[in-house]
Amino acid sequence: MIRTVRQLADGREIIYYDEAPHERRATDTRDLPSVAASSEIRRDPLSGEWVAMAAHRQTRTYKPPADLCPLCPTKPGKPSEIPESDYDVVVFENRFPSFSQHVTGESGSVDGMGLVPTAPGRGRCDVVCFTSDHNGSFATLGPRRVRTVVDAWADRTESMSTLEGVAQVFPFENRGEEIGVTLSHPHGQIYAYPFVTPKTQRMLDVARAYRAEHGRPVLGDVLDAERKSGARVIVDSTHWTAFVPPAARWPVQVLLVPRRQVPDIPALSGAERDDFAEVYLEVLRRCDALYDRPLPYIAAWNQAPVQIDRELGWLHLELFSILRAKDKLKYLAGSESGMAVWINDATPEQIADRLRAVR
Repeated sequence: MIRTVRQLADGREIIYYDEAPHERRATDTRDLPSVAASSEIRRDPLSGEWVAMAAHRQTRTYKPPADLCPLCPTKPGKPSEIPESDYDVVVFENRFPSFSQHVTGESGSVDGMGLVPTAPGRGRCDVVCFTSDHNGSFATLGPRRVRTVVDAWADRTESMSTLEGVAQVFPFENRGEEIGVTLSHPHGQIYAYPFVTPKTQRMLDVARAYRAEHGRPVLGDVLDAERKSGARVIVDSTHWTAFVPPAARWPVQVLLVPRRQVPDIPALSGAERDDFAEVYLEVLRRCDALYDRPLPYIAAWNQAPVQIDRELGWLHLELFSILRAKDKLKYLAGSESGMAVWINDATPEQIADRLRAVR
């Protein structure tokens, strides 16, 4: 992989990840205003969770026509976020970031009373374009391209982990309008949070308690049990196992877990990265065949925090979808949204059977 760093017209960083040598000399000719991020985080005094306020994102790009897609390569008379006329994988700073290194301000509290702590939303948000093909998808990438994407995730995780104030790095992909995607070009994002996310903190607390009681990592025991049972396993390879979690919340939900405990993507070996490409593409093909249509999904990498509890983390990818039938969505109703108590219309075993039955 060949890495080339350039700058966009407003000073944002853009990084090309090429599979063969390319001269990346194209310049961004657009007249862009400086990025003005005003993110703030506030801690909910009732839950103890941090919430981000990013009002400047109201003006972000929303469902542009295909010929004006900002993630396609630049064409004559149609400049985009990528100045080059073609690319393999490219990453750039989000123009409308939820978190930014350019945020100013000091920590304090709402109304100065101390009840609701506040702080600048200092971090970073990157956009990851998986291919220059506007009509493609992650599932249509070849294994080599997926490996390039994995290497880009690893490179960005390492770099973002060194930024001031960053506590956790989260690569993810949202796919499909039903999920809320407003740019249809195949892409994902990477958030560098200034705090450990609530979900990760809960998982770390469970992992810590389980290790204290059993002396072993909880995800390791879950992985061993799933492989032994096989009832929910979708793909089992040399380095990875993909299975429906035994307490699945979503109508379609798959965990991809490496056999070896590693804290994050940079810690994966070359063989583990190559094997992931094959396993993930198999899972995505099955997901798209499930309802004979592209499956809307969120694919979320669970990585250990940057500085704390890294020995408790076990890297894994969680893919889930709100589609419960070809033309039916699972809406989060009162129990899920109000009390975070999930009610699934299918058992994990049924979900696994359906995914194994299609190809």
